[in-house]
Amino acid sequence: MKIAILSRNKKLYSTRRLLEACVQRGHEAVILDVVRCYMNITSEKPELHYQGEILGDFDAVIPRIGASVTFYGTSVLRQFEMMGVFPANESVAISRSRDKLRSLQLLSRVGVGMPRTGFANSPGDIQDLIKMVGGAPMVIKLLEGTQGIGVVLAETRKAAESVIEAFMGLKTNILVQEFIKEADGADIRCFVIDNRVVAAMMRQAPEGEFRSNLHRGGTAQLVKITPKERATAVKAAKTMGLSVAGVDLLRSERGPLVMEVNSSPGLEGIEKATGKDIAGQIIEFIEKTAVPNRTQTKGKG
Repeated sequence: MKIAILSRNKKLYSTRRLLEACVQRGHEAVILDVVRCYMNITSEKPELHYQGEILGDFDAVIPRIGASVTFYGTSVLRQFEMMGVFPANESVAISRSRDKLRSLQLLSRVGVGMPRTGFANSPGDIQDLIKMVGGAPMVIKLLEGTQGIGVVLAETRKAAESVIEAFMGLKTNILVQEFIKEADGADIRCFVIDNRVVAAMMRQAPEGEFRSNLHRGGTAQLVKITPKERATAVKAAKTMGLSVAGVDLLRSERGPLVMEVNSSPGLEGIEKATGKDIAGQIIEFIEKTAVPNRTQTKGKG
């Protein structure tokens, strides 16, 4: 097979591992910087160009699209889909998962557990918004934030009011969520491939920090998940329409709660924590599933 890997940085661990897995399994793989791809949009023969040349035929494409280039990246991926190339994750599913508010609304609709979440536009609604999620301490998140950036823990009601007012004053969209104290700064990353959890790790925030992201100094270790956690992760990925996903869960007194569904989950932390060949499993999924013109809009919304 000929496989395109859309990645802005060929030196990244995840990109290198996917390339290695392709080669080890006898495939031809090409790394393409997604923002250097450009399109000829036509009803007769849609084309993708790259650095002055027309891209040849590919059997599959693996999107590793960063949050900062979601709009352009999904446009390029959609062009691949129009050309009949099989995507490991579809463009509409990536767009769905990148919109934090939309993704939570979709998860809510199918009954997936999540922290109580509020969203408002007017400063006059702040008091009721805080009450809605159970009061302080509470978490305030920028809708566009990634890797823990733009996430604030407001420990008192006064602090929550000040932070929300400041964000609203800047015309910035935010979510407010209940703080799950019993999680104790830890979350579980479930790696889902083709509606199956293939690996799971627990991430623990460093002392004095509530965000468990590895980019922020968190540590990771292998964890055994419960059947309910497994089912929740699979349902969350399926609701987004993602074939490859990282689903972040919190353990709470009322069961597993989904924090986020990531369409381009990193491979380094999960492979090192679990010792599993996740990159190889992604390529194996493509081998079993890739069929020309198979792209379809999975899920709803």
